[in-house]
Amino acid sequence: MNTSNEIRNIVIAGGGTAGWLAAALFAVHMPNVHVSLIESEDIGTIGVGESTIPPFLGLIRKLGINEQDFIAKTQASFKLGIQFPDWREKGHAYFHPFGQIGQPIDGNDFYHCWLKAKMAGYAGELQDFAPASVMAGQGRFMLPFKAAQSPIGTAAYALHVDARLVAQYLRRHAEAHGAQRTEGMISGIDLDADGQIKSLTLKSGEVIAGDLFVDCTGFRALLIGGAMGIGYESWADQLLCNRAVVCQTENVGPPPPYTISHAQDSGWRWRIPLQTRAGNGYVFCSDHITDAEATEALLRQVEGKVLTNPMIVPFTTGIRKKVWHGNCLSLGLASGFIEPLESTAIHLVYRTLDFFFRYFPDKSFDPALQADFNRRIYADYEEIKDFIILHYCVSQRRDTEFWRRVTSLPVPESLKARIDVFRASGALREVGPEELFRSPSWYSVYEGMGVRPSRYNALTDRLGTDELKHLLDQVKPQLDGFVKTLPMLQAFLDSFCPAAA
Repeated sequence: MNTSNEIRNIVIAGGGTAGWLAAALFAVHMPNVHVSLIESEDIGTIGVGESTIPPFLGLIRKLGINEQDFIAKTQASFKLGIQFPDWREKGHAYFHPFGQIGQPIDGNDFYHCWLKAKMAGYAGELQDFAPASVMAGQGRFMLPFKAAQSPIGTAAYALHVDARLVAQYLRRHAEAHGAQRTEGMISGIDLDADGQIKSLTLKSGEVIAGDLFVDCTGFRALLIGGAMGIGYESWADQLLCNRAVVCQTENVGPPPPYTISHAQDSGWRWRIPLQTRAGNGYVFCSDHITDAEATEALLRQVEGKVLTNPMIVPFTTGIRKKVWHGNCLSLGLASGFIEPLESTAIHLVYRTLDFFFRYFPDKSFDPALQADFNRRIYADYEEIKDFIILHYCVSQRRDTEFWRRVTSLPVPESLKARIDVFRASGALREVGPEELFRSPSWYSVYEGMGVRPSRYNALTDRLGTDELKHLLDQVKPQLDGFVKTLPMLQAFLDSFCPAAA
């Protein structure tokens, strides 16, 4: 092994959640590598979404961070899933839970057992058997792993977080493990004869050299886009929303343990309740509503006193044509953006870093590693993009020009194949071990949006319909009854991890 060719100096351009998450992971897991981060207090953090998904908790633990301390100091709250009002049609709402839905019955997938009973007139809904959905519906919470043998043991959870406090927390953790911060604005990027980055020059005149550079400069993508010329693949023709207006409000009453993603006439609106406030935003298509109209619509619907002036955030859905090129890795908004309907932004940062560690190069930056890494990351982005499109393309809404347009768009072949297979047999196509969205997610959105198979799996015919109905009638009250014994979310927060001042 040629140790002289090993990467010893990593320079991260830009802070925020992406930058400090990268700094923390490199510093914790590569203690023999020098990690430095450049950021300017003059450049704010774009906290477009402040909601996470369950893998985020695994990341926190991997960094050696105490979850209880993290929640208190970031004023976070718990999230059991996402509620989707008005997506299928106006007046209808459904829930996408974290964790499992039911348990296999006699070795058969629970969904198909429920579907067989449903087709025979059973009245119970699919989400009646999802522990996270039942807890969310009652506003109650308990850490599922603390009750692993109970009816809620297969639930999962994530967090609603304050993006600025998360960045500050990760900064303290990264610096405690040796990462160094430099205050300054990047004014120049020096490339060598092969097009690799040699150093960054700050407005102060300071020059910072490195072996590996990580671009966390947001939509500007100063390094990988500006200096190295790697273009951007736009998906604006597949996902029409291109702007968001965001603001923060006071909480009205105790926070519910879920995100609300409420469909609107020209997009959708989120509400993310933290312990001390709520994050709000309207993601919209500028072809169908102006900034002023979207702002007015958001402010008309928010609950509680508005704490911050509404801010417009333009974006282009898509992905960098190469997320890793040469000695530059892009992260966060510099690498791509998918509207935060399923709260995947922070996950994509961690996922990109996780794959990068698997392929971690030396100073030769082998093109074969780059090519396969970029293929894997592209597949992740495409999977999430398709899952987001699913929410739009199967909607029954036709009441505004936006919904008529979005439901008439061509469906990507990769998604169309999934939908066709499911409609025909209830089978889920290519839900592999590396995919983010597992079967409960697909089942929940399909059922919530009114997409149901023409038949159930024939293997469930080993079970009689009356027998299935009897089993379901036993399970549902057991789950309901156990959840009723759990504390309300606010009481759990107050006792376990109250927000730090």
